[in-house]
Amino acid sequence: MISWLASNAPFPPAERALRSPNGLLAAGGDLSAARLLDAYRRGIFPWFNPGEPILWWSPDPRMVLVPGEFKISRSLAKVLRNHAYEVRCDTAFEQVMRDCAAPRNGHHGTWIHEDMIAAYCELHRMGYAHSVETWVGGKLVGGLYGICIGRMFYGESMFSNANDASKIALAHLAKQLEQWQPGSATCSMTSMIDCQMNTPHLASLGAREIPRNEFIARLQELVNCAPITHWQFDTDLFT
Repeated sequence: MISWLASNAPFPPAERALRSPNGLLAAGGDLSAARLLDAYRRGIFPWFNPGEPILWWSPDPRMVLVPGEFKISRSLAKVLRNHAYEVRCDTAFEQVMRDCAAPRNGHHGTWIHEDMIAAYCELHRMGYAHSVETWVGGKLVGGLYGICIGRMFYGESMFSNANDASKIALAHLAKQLEQWQPGSATCSMTSMIDCQMNTPHLASLGAREIPRNEFIARLQELVNCAPITHWQFDTDLFT
């Protein structure tokens, strides 16, 4: 059985999540900024279809990408060196979400519906949700969005309307998170990108699974690191 969350009810411990479906922890509650930030700090995220109750998840194992482990193929390395694109941050957050929600590969449904868009746009206004965007010829052709708390980045979704466009955005995110390492005694752990669930595409880029208890232990340190106050990428990440 999973917990039903009343308006002010706290989340149950993540280890109570079901094994099947993997990670289903609770239902109900709301998508307020306070509820969402509390969820992410605990290694929990919402994922549900329109018309369903809000469903909260914490799968085990958890797919993560350590920035320094991002795999750049020869073809992608050539694209990154040629710089026939522009990477921007936070200039089209809502549009990135809507492009991530667009039908793809013959699938018509999406979990990124209007309630989710409104909730994450509010987190964007508060400085927690960010987009990394790939632009070519003044047109948005790919990107990703997610939540950043401290030095922990929770990837939510990405899209690509041109070859390698989402990979370009992810490559820049990973490289910049490496550059932003705090290097202090109070926060020495490397940044981490939460990828949530295992997919062959993410695995090909260097993401890997770790046990949920390890994931939560790492994020508990990372979310308490000093926040990134200037969300702007360096222009010479790939030269």
